[in-house]
Amino acid sequence: MLRRFGSARAALEALPRLARRGERLRPVVATTRAVAEAELGALHRLDGRLVCWGEPLYPRALAEVEDAPPVMTVLGRAELLGRPMVAVVGARNASANGRRLARELAAGLGQGGLVVASGLARGIDAAAHLGALDTGTVAVVAGGIDIVYPQENRDLYDALRQHGAIVAELPLGSEPQARHFPRRNRIISGMALGVLVVEAAARSGSLITARYAIEQGREVFAVPGSPLDPRCRGANDLLRRGATLTETAEDVLTQLGPLVQTAAPPRAPAPLALPIEERWSLDAPRGGAGEPMTDEGALDVILERLGPTPVAIDELVRQCQLTASAVATLLLELELSGRVERHPGNLVSLR
Repeated sequence: MLRRFGSARAALEALPRLARRGERLRPVVATTRAVAEAELGALHRLDGRLVCWGEPLYPRALAEVEDAPPVMTVLGRAELLGRPMVAVVGARNASANGRRLARELAAGLGQGGLVVASGLARGIDAAAHLGALDTGTVAVVAGGIDIVYPQENRDLYDALRQHGAIVAELPLGSEPQARHFPRRNRIISGMALGVLVVEAAARSGSLITARYAIEQGREVFAVPGSPLDPRCRGANDLLRRGATLTETAEDVLTQLGPLVQTAAPPRAPAPLALPIEERWSLDAPRGGAGEPMTDEGALDVILERLGPTPVAIDELVRQCQLTASAVATLLLELELSGRVERHPGNLVSLR
């Protein structure tokens, strides 16, 4: 429209006429100036900003995508959008090993000069953001940037506002809905040079992101997992279809290295003033409305992080933010019921 009519004003004036000529049933009316100014005022009160297609801060890779959003709202460090990115995505109900690996991979990718993009979901997404908080991470959300979803990631959302960036295509106040997530996923893959899938079930939103990446000409990476764990079937299937097998950040950096080197060198980030204990607490499970977990809730949290691959009990204690004695008691309960198996080296797994 801009290319055809020469200016935004002329394009907006032509819009109703073009819609009528196309026999559109509903009239197309541009937003009024008052509504636009109110939205901009609300955005500025949040210390946010608009980034439009064609502007210097708009992600270069995303601008090349056919259905790139013309306007995005951004909270936090908008300058991160101009740096080369890699997406790290995976299961919401991720295992403890999957979360740890996602965090370590994200940290290594950040140290290699890449900004880590993900979707601020629980599980792998949250772990990836945590791993890259020091070096740069961008969360693309499925609602407005002022809506925290899921609520359990409130602390991580606040940390991203200070040390990373939060991006949304939808206007302020938009509640996430199921149909919004696939559109959000095409932005995650579009911003990135490649997409890394850590854990994903056979039918998973992460596979939608991988499919978008293939359509957009991006590299696809996948971490192999146990065939006994349904959370790994999607990632294993990607490997069968030609995704790059990934065990370390170096596997990704080797593939994307030439693309990263052509981008402008990133500025050195300021060290994140958060002790390691506080960083762990950003991903800590909570009960409803921040209340302490019940015994049943704590049991569910432990079960979610267990899988066929043995995991260290110390790792469970750290990730679940429970006392060592509480974890030991719950594991004993699971062992007595035949659901958990112990292994040498203080490791446990599901039977």
